[in-house]
Amino acid sequence: MRIVIFTDTYPPEINGVATSCRNLYRTLTEHGEKVMVVTTNPWNEELYEDGDIVRIPGIKLKKLYGYRAAPFFNKEAMRLVHDFRPDVIHSQHDAGVGQFGFIAASRLNLPVVYTFHTMYEDYTYYATKGFMDRAAKGIVRQYIHHKSRTADEFICPSSKIKEYMRSIGIDSYISVIPTGIDFSAFDRRKVNRKLVNEIRRQYGIPTSTYVILSLGRVAKEKSIDICLKGYAKYLSNGPARETLFVVVGGGPALKELKKLVTELRIEDHVLFMGPVNPDSVPLYYQLGNCFVSASITETQGLTFMEAMASSLVLFARYDDTLLGTIKDGENGFFFLDEDDFAAKLPKIVALSGSRLKGIVEAGLSSIEPYSLERFYRNVMEVYRRAVKKGW
Repeated sequence: MRIVIFTDTYPPEINGVATSCRNLYRTLTEHGEKVMVVTTNPWNEELYEDGDIVRIPGIKLKKLYGYRAAPFFNKEAMRLVHDFRPDVIHSQHDAGVGQFGFIAASRLNLPVVYTFHTMYEDYTYYATKGFMDRAAKGIVRQYIHHKSRTADEFICPSSKIKEYMRSIGIDSYISVIPTGIDFSAFDRRKVNRKLVNEIRRQYGIPTSTYVILSLGRVAKEKSIDICLKGYAKYLSNGPARETLFVVVGGGPALKELKKLVTELRIEDHVLFMGPVNPDSVPLYYQLGNCFVSASITETQGLTFMEAMASSLVLFARYDDTLLGTIKDGENGFFFLDEDDFAAKLPKIVALSGSRLKGIVEAGLSSIEPYSLERFYRNVMEVYRRAVKKGW
């Protein structure tokens, strides 16, 4: 089958949608499907072709992670899509390139599959700053209703989003397909230990230090501040073991979090590494002993699964999305707030021997539903269904 994926974000950008699109491209091509990706050009203002990847120029959004906002249509990219002769269009986003996907499908009379990745109601504050936010959320809901009517097939990456869709009155058929992950890249036995040790030496992290790791976009909705406040309370109790809270990633909340760390007087116990190359992310997971997150805006929690694949212990704020991923006390742990974080962290740091091994092994066993092979089979079923609707 010949598929064109339209997305406004793609590696080297680091976020869940970019990762999902890259993994979809990889598994489709590895199974012999012909795939083109149309996305933004993060480097300059020219149309750029890199094999099957077509990058459209756009305006740089300095206040939004430096992403590029591409127009709804690009004549040269449209020609390339036409010459590719696709069977189906897959729109993965809702900005310029995502809309371009729907336009291309209409012009070429092709079926369009749409994946709703992001709970936009959780992000309206970026645009409204709290002013008329309720109205903005209403507009978001109207938009989703429109998309559900115009797409031939509708995909959500988790049951949480499907339940949200039903709660706002969407009655279209919805396929729940979690993003597939190449877990082999995160296997502790396969990661280059020499490179991991070089990173440790570069940042002066002793192997005896217990590392509490936060990895991903550093943004307000990720609630990293709750983890840092809980960590400060943990440190105030004078723990016996040496620990270090490591934040890997960049984003608009970085400056604010650094200020918070200073106010909490825990600068000697927190390390901000900034953004890293996506291909080197598995190395940075290996720095950690425990992966922490307080975000409750995740649609499926790709970093949680990557952390489990990296043999880390998960410690996450309770959220319905994670109920199918984390079983409290079996393959990870939940906390409720910063006080609960501080109270439970000592028990996690103290895990050792068979108890620690059992938690890690349970985590490795629970990620099978998110394998690339299952991802491929599920998405191809949706593509075939979409194509049949045009017969």
